Amino acid sequence: MSDSPLENLIDHFKQYLPLEEEEILALKSRITERKIKRRQFLLQEGDVCKYFSYVQSGCFKMYSVDEKGFEHNLAFASEDDWISDIGSLHKEIPSKLYIEAIEPAVVLQISKGDLWYLYTNFPKFDRNFRVIIEDKFIALQERLLQTFSSTALERYESFIKQYPQLANRLPSTQIASYLGVTPEFLSRIKNESLRK
Repeated sequence: MSDSPLENLIDHFKQYLPLEEEEILALKSRITERKIKRRQFLLQEGDVCKYFSYVQSGCFKMYSVDEKGFEHNLAFASEDDWISDIGSLHKEIPSKLYIEAIEPAVVLQISKGDLWYLYTNFPKFDRNFRVIIEDKFIALQERLLQTFSSTALERYESFIKQYPQLANRLPSTQIASYLGVTPEFLSRIKNESLRK
């Protein structure tokens, strides 16, 4: 693995508790770099999620598919973000979700066992990942509340705030699925947002 991707990850941890040299070496020995093609899966429904993935480059969507075959996007992750089915990873149960690359991507992955090793031997990782997971949980709570209490326009504006770097990278069909509207309705919402 080149040093460059690891340097980005080390910089990422500076948002929380910066890593010391010993911690960086431990991380380097337990992380794997993977190149992912567009439309390739990190996770498919029915598989057990085995990794926490840091997005070095590219973009992913996490979604479920209903009995009629419709996709429902739950989250996106692009550069300097993490993606995983945390429930499947922690409980070691089959996932109900898919994680798919929307663009060619590079990820840095760490397995549950290696993560636990870092938690136990280097407590700073426990603290850092706890904050990362808490932030994800907060975002999910806010998204759930918006689903119940916000208009489609308000949900779209919130999406733009949460994912400003993705608004022009994602196809309208993906954004519409995330918002729970049709692509045609999303087009109307965008026009309405521009007029504000």
